[in-house]
Amino acid sequence: MAGLIAAAAAGGGRAVRILDKSLFPGLRVIKAPCWASSRKMGTQEGSAQKLNTQTSDNILKIPGYRPTAWDRKILVWTGRFKKIDDVPATLPFETVDAARNKMRVKISYIMIALTISGCIVMVILGKRAVSRHETLTNLNIERKARLRDEGAQGASDKP
Repeated sequence: MAGLIAAAAAGGGRAVRILDKSLFPGLRVIKAPCWASSRKMGTQEGSAQKLNTQTSDNILKIPGYRPTAWDRKILVWTGRFKKIDDVPATLPFETVDAARNKMRVKISYIMIALTISGCIVMVILGKRAVSRHETLTNLNIERKARLRDEGAQGASDKP
């Protein structure tokens, strides 16, 4: 069985994944180094790797991003620019993304502050209600007594 796994692992094909998922869920497959698995004749590996890295770098870095009106407002609110008119027509996407992240953090801080202040207000209102003897228990008892009285009056009026 171990020979089958080793042979499948050396091939690096689909058999490794099928064995790995179905029969041996805890098995980790160790990939062979790149020089051992590439047996292509007549290609220069160095030039192919250089082409791959150049294209991946070009894909990751977008030359210019045109910010929308909302992005321009975010850039001004986060302090990147003084006015909306100062924002250029194209920017690096990293600049806009950093401004969005900064705005997200500011909004989360505002929401935390609003939540804490809301809790404090509810505690103050609850203590005032207790001092006036307006607890939920007292309100429910009064409501049930009122409904009982209305039911008794309605029963006496129907004969």
